[in-house]
Amino acid sequence: MDPSDNNNPQSLPYITSNNPLQFTIHLPNSIPNPNPNSISDQLLSLSIPSKRRRGRPRNTTSSLNQVYDNFPNSSSSLISYNSDIVRNLTARTSTVTDASDEIIVINKEATTEALIALTAGFPADSLTDEEIEAGVVTVVGGIEQVNYILIRNHIITKWRENVSTWITKEMFVDVIPKHCSALLDSAYNYVVSRGYINFGVAPAVRERIPAEPSKPSVIVIGAGLAGLAAARQLMLFGFKVTVLEGRKRAGGRVYTKKMDGGNKVAAADLGGSVLTGTLGNPLGLLARQLSYTLHKVRDKCPLYRVDGKPVDQDLDHKVEVAYNLLLEKASKLRQLMGEVSQDVSLGAALETFRQDYDDSVNEEEMGLFNWHLANLEYANAGLISKLSLAFWDQDDPFDMGGDHCFLPGGNGKLVQALAENVPILYEKIVHTIRYGTDGVQVVAGGQAFEGDMALCTVPLGVLKGGSIKFIPELPQRKLDGIKRLGFGLLNKVAMLFPYVFWGTDLDTFGHLTDNSSSRGEFFLFYSYATVAGGPLLLALVAGEAAHKFETMPPTDAVAKVLQILKGIYEPQGIEVPEPIQTVCTRWGSDPFSLGSYSNVAVGASGDDYDILAESVGDGRLFFAGEATNRRYPATMHGAFLSGLREAANIAHHAKVKTTSSKVEKKPSKNAHSYACVLDDLFREPDLEFGSFSIIFAKKSSDPESPAILKVTFSGPQTRNHDGIRPDRHLSNKLLFQQLQSHFNNQHELHVYTLLTKQQALDLREVRGGDEMRLNFLSEKLGVKLVGRKGLGPNIDSIIASIKAERGKRKPGSRSLTLKSGVMKSKATTLKRKIVRKAKVVSGGNRTTSSPAAISKNKAVGSSSTAIPLTNVELEPKPVCTIGSVASPSLNIGVNDNMGSKSVGSSSVYLLPNASIGDQFEGNIGSSTAPILNAKGQTGSNSKAPRSTYDDSTYTCAPPSSGNSAN
Repeated sequence: MDPSDNNNPQSLPYITSNNPLQFTIHLPNSIPNPNPNSISDQLLSLSIPSKRRRGRPRNTTSSLNQVYDNFPNSSSSLISYNSDIVRNLTARTSTVTDASDEIIVINKEATTEALIALTAGFPADSLTDEEIEAGVVTVVGGIEQVNYILIRNHIITKWRENVSTWITKEMFVDVIPKHCSALLDSAYNYVVSRGYINFGVAPAVRERIPAEPSKPSVIVIGAGLAGLAAARQLMLFGFKVTVLEGRKRAGGRVYTKKMDGGNKVAAADLGGSVLTGTLGNPLGLLARQLSYTLHKVRDKCPLYRVDGKPVDQDLDHKVEVAYNLLLEKASKLRQLMGEVSQDVSLGAALETFRQDYDDSVNEEEMGLFNWHLANLEYANAGLISKLSLAFWDQDDPFDMGGDHCFLPGGNGKLVQALAENVPILYEKIVHTIRYGTDGVQVVAGGQAFEGDMALCTVPLGVLKGGSIKFIPELPQRKLDGIKRLGFGLLNKVAMLFPYVFWGTDLDTFGHLTDNSSSRGEFFLFYSYATVAGGPLLLALVAGEAAHKFETMPPTDAVAKVLQILKGIYEPQGIEVPEPIQTVCTRWGSDPFSLGSYSNVAVGASGDDYDILAESVGDGRLFFAGEATNRRYPATMHGAFLSGLREAANIAHHAKVKTTSSKVEKKPSKNAHSYACVLDDLFREPDLEFGSFSIIFAKKSSDPESPAILKVTFSGPQTRNHDGIRPDRHLSNKLLFQQLQSHFNNQHELHVYTLLTKQQALDLREVRGGDEMRLNFLSEKLGVKLVGRKGLGPNIDSIIASIKAERGKRKPGSRSLTLKSGVMKSKATTLKRKIVRKAKVVSGGNRTTSSPAAISKNKAVGSSSTAIPLTNVELEPKPVCTIGSVASPSLNIGVNDNMGSKSVGSSSVYLLPNASIGDQFEGNIGSSTAPILNAKGQTGSNSKAPRSTYDDSTYTCAPPSSGNSAN
């Protein structure tokens, strides 16, 4: 039986009324996904939060009296939906005759369908904020909204009946009244575009992916669940997708490793392992599409003392009740403290209350209490001393509900299905992401990938680590959110044994420690014998112990685990054999994760998840991953759902940009005359330095007033006016050389951009010459230089205002206050010759590498065109020294027509100056990726950087086993 099947009466709540607008839902063990802001007068009982029972899935009668807005508690075991607005609408239907004012009747299963929609994340009697923002109804509140909800729920239910089918709008034409056809269109389009139906890996879904993409290009950074979900959905929408993955495999923090030896084989989930709740869980739906049966994690979880003896069940229950009582006290404390609780840790509150029991608690009871704290730290992947008292469990009201399950054979089976036919480039370690108004550039090793938009799905730990440079820098709001949120650690030891000695009647068992600082060390064991295909046992390490485990030798870790197991089973007369193979994880040292999953640390809140999810760069750079999902953080399904969410957001932004570009592409009737006016205005610039000229829109002290910048590229010269050192910032000199080579028949080339007055003044103060100023424009301001036409029609009004302002000035007047000795009579350009050699220093001997350059990979759908390189002079000069910082490349788009050939919106993308150890491949100006051979290697003699890191796992066997390490 598939626990994710919503038609299973044993796994679903049931309803005791057939009134579609007033009904009662009886829940089994947990509440599937209520919306705390949608119901006005119902009562809700909160069961033990999912985070407190993740490691030990046992039933409990305790409740957490946590107060949410419009979300009161009671001792009731059911949710009663008795909305005043719905009752008013029901009464209204008896007095109206217009069909549009009547509540439609689709079938007799409206209440059941409302419950299924509830498991998908929709409130039963109201719209979500996202639906309201999308304008799914003309008026919020009223009969139209009720009818929309009934139609929406019916569509979702129809797909849930068979998730392997493709639901079309035509399937509902006969059951939805004609006067509601607009609502049908609205509901269907919404649930399809947002990924509530018709997603996944079923053949009916795969065959809908168009053979040729027709929409803009998207670069997805990371092939974890978020990246794969987004990539598949975007491909379904018709986007050109390229996925860059730093590892040699897909899945990210979901990693199923095959273990074998001694004719035994097993699949070990070293990362995400438990599907936490299957009511509406999208990963459960994927399993249904693949005809996989999930294994329910059984409630039986015996605990064993330090000496190996089983814990008395009555004592176990007593301590668990006391533990839950302390959590309830902590909950009441945060209510009394109000906002102050945001600066207090959960650990501090629990310790304060625990001290009241010091005199009456014996050693064994304290060990049990510490075990529950270790379980709590496992659920949050964080120390309780760092968890926010105010918001550590902010996501509990959105618990999926249902059983916790294992997937037989490992979650890697889902990853494999999601990655099939998705264009993934492995071992592409991204270190720079540039984004601007005209697109994105993602640099990985010696390759630059261009696209219209990018989706960053790297873990929060990587964002915290700063290994990826964003140009321009991310907004301070997002940087602060990244800093505030916590990112904790969980490690595992996987052991393949010759046979099962621990019994197959349970899936989990626990072990106590006598030291609170090591309470998370091998505190919980997962039996994978029934799902892994072999006798596999996993030991979990959480809390402070997980951090110490990072530096513990694997042989020592295995020896400790075996000592615990022998202490438990040998007194029972059961021999514990030596394992055939063992694997220890090191997620904290893994450079592609730097931890396990997120939590709400002291000073953070659920708002920070939303902040991390915000796009930047005017819809060019998007973010997904479990740490961007406020409702379902720290879960596999949370990561997957965030990918679907961002696919919808990307599609929406692309649609908006397409619509606006159609308007902007209409040429101005006076475009030519305004171009002439602009040339005249720059005859007397307000500010001039180097190759840069600036005119201001109005005579104003407002630092945000607009300014137009012009940069002049003229013929090559030999003198170095600004004293630029010959070993720095050569990517920009290469840029000049390329432009001058391509336009060698042109004496001058003018490119422009819009700035604010303050930005113009800041640019003037940049020292180091034109190259440093160009770097400032690219790296600090993130602007792109374009031809006159690239400024768009909106520039005409600014030009007109400048002309009018100039007309008011007295003859010969200039903005003399801005000159400050930087005025020059003629524009100057950069003069140094191109240098394109990397200096490599090793062992005190200096070695010069052969000339190499970046390969430019251009995604289909990008509007950028490479300007070819001709007559480039190469000199064997070094481009960097040890420890030097690479300067960014500069993007210059030229929109002017050159001769008979239109350059269009071209871009020149160049590699930042190399640092020691970099190796590049490909040719300058290449518009495609390097050719790969059958082994996935490039045809170039030079190789792209490769990571010698392999998932931070250490495989070993105890010395006494006689098996060599694999």
